[in-house]
Amino acid sequence: MPIPESQLETWSHQGSIAQSSSTYATIKTALNATDTGYAEKDFEVFLQGSYGNDTNIYSESDVDVVIRLDSVFHHDLTSLPAEQVASFAAAHTDAAYRYAEFKAHVQTALEKSFGQSVKPGKRAIKLVAAGARRDADVVVATQFRRYHRFFSTADQRYDLGICFFTTDGIRISNYPKYHSENCTAKHKGSNQWFKPMVRILKNMRGKLVDDGVIDKKLAPSYFIEGLLYNVPEDKFKSSYGDTFVACWNWLHNADRSKFVCPNNQCYLLGESTVTWPAPDCDKFLESVKDLWNNWS
Repeated sequence: MPIPESQLETWSHQGSIAQSSSTYATIKTALNATDTGYAEKDFEVFLQGSYGNDTNIYSESDVDVVIRLDSVFHHDLTSLPAEQVASFAAAHTDAAYRYAEFKAHVQTALEKSFGQSVKPGKRAIKLVAAGARRDADVVVATQFRRYHRFFSTADQRYDLGICFFTTDGIRISNYPKYHSENCTAKHKGSNQWFKPMVRILKNMRGKLVDDGVIDKKLAPSYFIEGLLYNVPEDKFKSSYGDTFVACWNWLHNADRSKFVCPNNQCYLLGESTVTWPAPDCDKFLESVKDLWNNWS
């Protein structure tokens, strides 16, 4: 039998808001302190991830925070012709304040406020939950600019994102603000059904993981948001059950190789560090269908 509407309604609800908000405020205060090594630099602290996009569920505890250094940027010039690459090189010099130094200063600032709760990780600095504060990941990043035009600093065009480096030196770039803005637009365009449906699919994933059907790493939240982002707005109906069926049927029949991430900067499926392996997506879709058809 299909999953009852009452269960879907329960799964549609947003997870902790007050505690996550308090956690973010505490971390932001620490990062904005006036005595940090980067206090005089141009930087911004903001949210990304499920809590930042209002798609968090009760079983999720992490708050994802970005601190982006704006006085330094990394770049991608592959779309520029040679003469524009030369113009870019003539207009810019290497930064004196480097990413590694910034990251070290951020870690010091966090350790001053949170002590041994600070645990450096491969991609982010982790804060272990304590008291009312939830687990958090702090991504230390710089601006990332993917250029489409450069004749001068007064005549240029680029997509603005973030980039950071893993502990083994791999650069990862992403566009969390585009992602958030586009998910919000999708939510409005779907008559407020998009984000609750994301939460429902994430809860279905949690059930499948708990039941041992799929591995917990098979379908990250970011990719579940991306999957539903590609569904046309007319597939979001007037009940959760009807919307699930319409969305699943469309996803099953669609050419998923053309799906894009919500940031509209890269494809959703692939084998890079920021894409979802197509077999994992296929297995997730089949698993949620089986859960739907065999609910008891």
